[in-house]
Amino acid sequence: MSDIRDQAIIQIRAELSELDLAWAEPAPGLFSVSLPGSRKLVTECALQVGTYGMNLRAFVARNPDENHGSVYRWLLERNLKLHGICFAVDAHGDIYLTASVPIELVTRAEVDRLLGAVVEAADDSFNVILELGFAESIRHEWAWRRSRGESTANLAAFTHLDPGDRPKS
Repeated sequence: MSDIRDQAIIQIRAELSELDLAWAEPAPGLFSVSLPGSRKLVTECALQVGTYGMNLRAFVARNPDENHGSVYRWLLERNLKLHGICFAVDAHGDIYLTASVPIELVTRAEVDRLLGAVVEAADDSFNVILELGFAESIRHEWAWRRSRGESTANLAAFTHLDPGDRPKS
């Protein structure tokens, strides 16, 4: 390992140790971090230090069930407002946030900034992605929970998608 790569790994370990986050280092230079949010309760994020840079990849949502064009257009438009990170789609259509940082710029402050940007972007975009890409599934979920008498509390953000299948009293 090069001195600069070693220094980047030391910086990441130091910052993750200071932050109140669940994290692990399954291999030297590969970090997995669980980032808590309010809309998206947890965003799983990986940081990988290579010879020339650090790559970040955070899972946001699975491949949308519907309206792919609308979802992907919204993601591309949202990319214009992001700093240092961007939305990306993998070969399966799953949605991620990604970043690449030159190895010389991997500092504690940069790691903190990137993780904060990921939490903010994932949390701010999550309900929009669900509404655009999973509206029909959300409608079915409302109806299914009502039919079983189960709580709909965590669907509160999507009351406008409620099909209104309330049982008559």
